[in-house]
Parts: sequence; C-alpha cells; structure tokens
Amino acid sequence: MSDDSTPALRADTSAPRTESPAPHTEGPAPGTESPRLTPAESPLLRAEGLVKTHHGEGAPAHAVRGVDLAVRQGEFVAVTGPSGAGKSTLLHLLGGLQRPDSGSIWLDGECADAWSEARWAVERRKRLGIVFQFFNLVSDLSVADNVELPALLAGVPPKRARTERAELLGELGLAGKERSMPGELSGGEQQRVALARALVNRPPLLLADEPAGSLDSKGTREVMRLLSRFHQRGQTIVLVTHDARLASAADRVISFFDGRIADDAELDSGTPPRRAGISGVLELKD
Repeated sequence: MSDDSTPALRADTSAPRTESPAPHTEGPAPGTESPRLTPAESPLLRAEGLVKTHHGEGAPAHAVRGVDLAVRQGEFVAVTGPSGAGKSTLLHLLGGLQRPDSGSIWLDGECADAWSEARWAVERRKRLGIVFQFFNLVSDLSVADNVELPALLAGVPPKRARTERAELLGELGLAGKERSMPGELSGGEQQRVALARALVNRPPLLLADEPAGSLDSKGTREVMRLLSRFHQRGQTIVLVTHDARLASAADRVISFFDGRIADDAELDSGTPPRRAGISGVLELKD
C-alpha cells in the first residue's frame, strides 16, 4: 500500500450532475465517528493526498508529496526506489508510525484521520503487522516471548498465544530456538522471529520496511521465499525495498522517486504501467 490507482472511487465530472453530490470522504472533524465506505468500494488500504515533510537543521525534506494509493485484499505490492526516495516514510505513514502533514488514510474502509496514538497502537496489534529492517526485537526477551508479546497485549489467552507462536516458529524453521535470546541468533533468524511476531495475530495487512536490508544474499532469498509463501495463502503485503530481487516476488510494483509514485505496474497481468515514468523494476517478470 498509484496516483491513478483508484479511479472508481472518484466522481465523474464529465457530465452535468443530476443528483445531489456524493458525501465528502475526507477525514472527520475531531470528536466525530470515522466514516466507513461500503465493502464494494473499499480496498483494504487506501491513501489519498498524503504529504509529509521532514524539518531539520537544513532545508525541509519533502519525503512524500501528494501520494494516492489503494491496496486490494490479497495483493502483494512492492514499493521500490533509491535510498532517500521517501519509501520508508510512506510505509510509516500507512502504519500510523508517523502522522501525515495532510491527506487521509483508510484501513478496511474506515478513515484513520481522527485516530489517536493509542488507537493506532491497537490497530498495529490486531490489523497491521509490521516488519522492520533492523528487526526491533526486545533484546532481553526470549524468542518465544518476543513472538507471544503482541498476542498477549491484544488480549489473546496465553494458551492460544503459545500455540500460535509454536506453529509460526515451526513453519519459519525456528523450532528449538524458543528459549534463545535475539543476540544469539543470526540476522536471518532474527528477521524470521520478527516476521513471526508480525503475523502472530493473523493481521489482514503486513507492512515490511526493507526486511532484507540487513541480510546477506542467503537471508534475502529466505525472506523472499517466506513472503511469497504467506502471500500465496492470501496475506496482503506492502513491501518497501530497494532490492529488485525482493520486488520481483510481488504481483504489483510501485516505483517511488522524490516522494512521488512514478510507475505502478501489475507484473503478472501484462498490463502497461498505470502511470508513465522511469522504473528499474518493471522488467522483472522473468
């Protein structure tokens, strides 16, 4: 989770209106209930007009510049581009880790504009799994505790949390590592623990921020294989990467440059890019 990827959600202005205008769909005023779109018109994740500028000691850095994006249930979307293009900032906006300066985000048809930090934290436990480049494991907790913690925080009974943890660790090749500490694992193993932690609550949406950025080629192949496996089971994934190998595992690739979407292409459908532009990953169908 391009600028032109949600045309069905926009009003047709080519003919005179004979009906009353459609309701305004931007974020609600503070204190009002978040509006919901009907399932027929609502992608799992939608962003409209996202803008984010970082202010530091130097000139302002325009990380995200008016991005529109829609991600359908079951899609595997890779957002790729050079370092500094704004890819990670976009993912952090989509996951509620940063707030946009302007624009709106909808999760499963519900506008998130009025969500508090606490509400976003709840959503990240239940509906959003996030994997980071540097794992972000709790160093003084065991592998088992790192994976079970999000489930327990979400109110899952301990017995069920243990069962989910055991199943995930077994599937990810980490059986027998439950009592290990993160510092005792290789980088690839730590990233698999982070993936298990992100998926333990079976979230509808998985956001992955450069998940192989700290791994060698073997670890990168393993991450690609695991993401592909979960996607084949219906997991919706938005992946941020500068690695063309990882991007080639997706079924849709968005090329991101200077805070904007330059290309948006379905890799398996053979359709042309939704937006013309330059892309270094559009020839990855092989």
